[in-house]
Amino acid sequence: MAALCRGRHRWKKTDCFHILTRALTGKHEYDLLVVGGGSGGLACSKEAAQLGQKVIVLDYVEPSVKGTKWGLGGTCVNVGCIPKKLMHQTALLGTAVKDAQKYGWNISGPVSHDWSTMADAIQNHVRSLNWGHRVQLQDKKVKYLNMKGSLLDEHTVKAVTKAGKETTLTAKNIVLATGGRPRYPTNIPGAMEHGITSDDIFWLKKSPGKTLVVGASYVALESAGFLTGLGLDATVMVRSIALRGFDQQMAGLVTDYMEAYGTRFAWNSLPKRVDKLSSGALQVTWVDTQTGAEQKDTFDSVLWAVGRAPETKALGLDKVGVQINEQTGKIVVREDESTSVPNIYAFGDIGEGRPELTPTAIQAGKLLARRLAGQGDELMNYDNVPTTVFTPLEYGCVGLSEEEAVRKFSKDGVEVYHAFFKPLEFTVAERDVSQCYLKVICERHRDQKILGLHFTGPNAGEVTQGFALGLQCGATYSHLQKTVGIHPTCAEEVTKVNITKRSGLDATVTGC
Repeated sequence: MAALCRGRHRWKKTDCFHILTRALTGKHEYDLLVVGGGSGGLACSKEAAQLGQKVIVLDYVEPSVKGTKWGLGGTCVNVGCIPKKLMHQTALLGTAVKDAQKYGWNISGPVSHDWSTMADAIQNHVRSLNWGHRVQLQDKKVKYLNMKGSLLDEHTVKAVTKAGKETTLTAKNIVLATGGRPRYPTNIPGAMEHGITSDDIFWLKKSPGKTLVVGASYVALESAGFLTGLGLDATVMVRSIALRGFDQQMAGLVTDYMEAYGTRFAWNSLPKRVDKLSSGALQVTWVDTQTGAEQKDTFDSVLWAVGRAPETKALGLDKVGVQINEQTGKIVVREDESTSVPNIYAFGDIGEGRPELTPTAIQAGKLLARRLAGQGDELMNYDNVPTTVFTPLEYGCVGLSEEEAVRKFSKDGVEVYHAFFKPLEFTVAERDVSQCYLKVICERHRDQKILGLHFTGPNAGEVTQGFALGLQCGATYSHLQKTVGIHPTCAEEVTKVNITKRSGLDATVTGC
């Protein structure tokens, strides 16, 4: 151990003191040390504390390139799920106001939206959640430090304050749950200097105005969707396909609806540079990948939504030998969330091959805490995790996409039941229903086990959540047929679906 302290890492005397003391006594300051105060890290720490563990959480938010910073709670609370859903709701309310007139409501005068009023309300709600998380940790006797954490060995972490003050902490087990941050493209002049990301959009005090959203992930489409719904000019620049990794038929329905809704799309386009003009406007130059033609347009804001990078670089993983995937930067984890180094665990967005979803991180964190406390042995089940894309026409799904099912079972081994349906609430408002669609993907043979369910329509998340339970329980198409629907709802259409793609029959639902 003394040799280690004299080695290439050049440990400070205080670090060596903690390491040597722990080695000699076999005692640690904490049972569990969690690096990362996002949804997963908080869930893990609180669960462990309830099971009698002595727990500490380190969390520190590096400001975004544009200087945006926030409090405890991670991406979901501050710059993800929560503000995103509230801005989506704001946009839905705008559409509802238009629909209301068809239902007899007298709307006097022009309807307009004030960004600052919405932003203040949402940001105040987020701050209340930040405070709530701190109170919960205190109530559950979890120590919280607003400090950066990095590994010194399998039981030791160096914690550093904003001012640079260092502390060394030891724990029996260390959990890494630092999540990820949006990427900027590194090969486009002006991208970082003039662009923003999802780390910034939700904390803007003023409207972003005419906005170019670069990327076709769910983050890109959701952002462009609510901007359009707020009455702003929004364009999505797509290199190849939208919603990569999702069912591509459903992705097409989502983007078709968005185009009809008013969102512009620049398909097969690659940005080359962003320049700020003397007027203050941002001039974006891009290339059509099919024709090679160069195009330009000006925008008030450019939002980069081209993927996320795991927050692993500052964790000191190389010092202790934690294995990462060199291409993705994510930590290689086993099914029990353990890493290549004993007593060090990782889960959530930084885990290689793990879904980047808040609920999976929360569940994985709780189960890990129980295992580490010797109070359980259940592993996280990452199969059949439901999710929803909160675009203007919402898209919910659980299980396999049609492409995945065909790859796994062959085209002849899969039966797809589908339906185009008309939400009752769209009828009086005379809204376009051509993209309201659902499909249930089943094994064709044996008992026709349901492999995947996909739904585009109102309240897609609420619809999908209930059916996700069925997939967890091994539901079959026969189970679905025996389920009585609630009338009149969109969800009941799932229980009534009976036309197969293979048949070639018209899948449009008629009647009630």
